[in-house]
Amino acid sequence: MGFSLAGPLGVHVSLKIPLHRTVKFPTFSEKRVNFKLTKAEPQPGSLPSMNLWIEGQWEASSAGMTAKVKQEIEQCYELIHRIGRGVVYLGSSRMGPNHPHYTQALELGREVATLLDCASWSGAGPGLMDAATKGALQAGKPVGGLKIGKEAGEWVATAFHPYLPSETYLTCRFFSARKHGLVDAAVRSSSSDRTAVIALPGGIGTLDEVFEILALIQLERIGSLLPVPFLLMNYDSFYSKLLDFLDDCKDWGTLSDGEVASLWKVCDSNSEALAYLADFYDLSHGDQGCFNVPLFNPKTTLRWERFETPLEVECSQNLDLPPPALISFF
Repeated sequence: MGFSLAGPLGVHVSLKIPLHRTVKFPTFSEKRVNFKLTKAEPQPGSLPSMNLWIEGQWEASSAGMTAKVKQEIEQCYELIHRIGRGVVYLGSSRMGPNHPHYTQALELGREVATLLDCASWSGAGPGLMDAATKGALQAGKPVGGLKIGKEAGEWVATAFHPYLPSETYLTCRFFSARKHGLVDAAVRSSSSDRTAVIALPGGIGTLDEVFEILALIQLERIGSLLPVPFLLMNYDSFYSKLLDFLDDCKDWGTLSDGEVASLWKVCDSNSEALAYLADFYDLSHGDQGCFNVPLFNPKTTLRWERFETPLEVECSQNLDLPPPALISFF
């Protein structure tokens, strides 16, 4: 017979085992724990029970665990310092390449990395996290990951990422350390930092991270000297019922009018998200079919103008313009 136990000291556990079997408990590497076995009266038709009492000093064990969590948080910080802060993506691990949201997340990861010219961070898992990661790599920008051993919906735990270099991600043992890292990756310490938190569609894990970061922003405890834009990607109205629930909370008196809306930006499309980030960081951004391009009059006076249908013409002047800018004379 084999089994394992995990839990705080001082927990009472009942084991049902045949009386002729010998129960052996291995010693613990960090602290010796004493076990007491007492015979319990068997119930008719069931195996005899052995009552197990776990004794020890919880304080000593807790201190050792705290040190390990602290060490892992520091490792997260070191990785972020090396790669650089940037955009943090939260999202489902279950929406694979065949899901339409995967394609949208991949395109968003590519466009945001190009627009903000910064690193991209995620939980380094499959699904929409993978989509954002691949999009940022397509843009040729740095990518970092704070992985957990096993994501929701996965049967096998692994410490390795299938394609990211080992020096660009960390596999966390503790969720608390991973969360500290994901928050720190989005912190802004100067006006030159371009970061954001982007919540893609997801389940319990994603919502856990979304509302934890939302609460930190609300309470001004996120640790950022400057505001961090928080975008909720409402692809195909994925989060609409959640937003309805939050509206109902106002009727119950648990939220103030406009309180949640002031903490994030709900975006129905990638173009809306890109426009919001461009405006937030005062950057020029060209949407599909709508370009920010320089216009020149015959006296070559430069000004920026936005128009819907640009006319592509040839220009004899040597102009240093970012592709695919289109030039018009008038």
